[in-house]
Amino acid sequence: MRQKLLSENNFSKYLIYAIGEIILVVIGILIALQINNANENRKSAKQENLYLKRLLSENRDDINTFKNNISDLEKGIETIENLSLVLNSKDSNDERLIAAANDFFGYGSIYPIFSSSTSTFDDLSSTGNLKDIRNSELRDELVKHYAKHKQVAEWIRIGTEWALPNDAPFTYNNSIMRFEPVSDFLFGEQNQSDLANHLRDKKEEYINNAAVHFWINKDPIDKLKVLITDTNEIINLIEQELKK
Repeated sequence: MRQKLLSENNFSKYLIYAIGEIILVVIGILIALQINNANENRKSAKQENLYLKRLLSENRDDINTFKNNISDLEKGIETIENLSLVLNSKDSNDERLIAAANDFFGYGSIYPIFSSSTSTFDDLSSTGNLKDIRNSELRDELVKHYAKHKQVAEWIRIGTEWALPNDAPFTYNNSIMRFEPVSDFLFGEQNQSDLANHLRDKKEEYINNAAVHFWINKDPIDKLKVLITDTNEIINLIEQELKK
């Protein structure tokens, strides 16, 4: 067609034909780009959906983890309060004193541990795929949410580092492992009355140590309760996004 128009010296018609060809090519390119963009958007939406489902599952798991942690820490505080009550009571017999000490060493003297599921968010952050979460409000809330995880973990670490220098000498100097049913046999046959009198004589030391553990347990409980509320809010936001 181009050659025929040129041979007839019909330049104006040739120009129109050439422009038409260019327009068709451009339209073809635009259509191809739209199809490609549509495919990419579908892939992105699918990827976002997978990420959101993983985040939802992990945050639900975190709720259970945090509740279990709180339950353990509250059990510890219960034994701490009971040990204080028994040590301060003049009517506590030997058996009650030793039982209270055993419960404290078994539950109240343990250190809080923070554990949470962050693998999906870490994946999103490290790969740059956080942008796949198209809802900017949800994306911002996720960043804030996991920053709170780090804050709680850091707070527990600071509490542990504060307590250890007080706890270690107390544990060794008072040979508290002799109260543990699992290891008391290592100390040979022990007189229960002597053990009880040791607790009475060292009452202030034991209460001071219990107080240290009271505080490193109580603060994480408060912070975990706040984090549970925050996690429930994140779960609601993710569920709303998945429904769209």
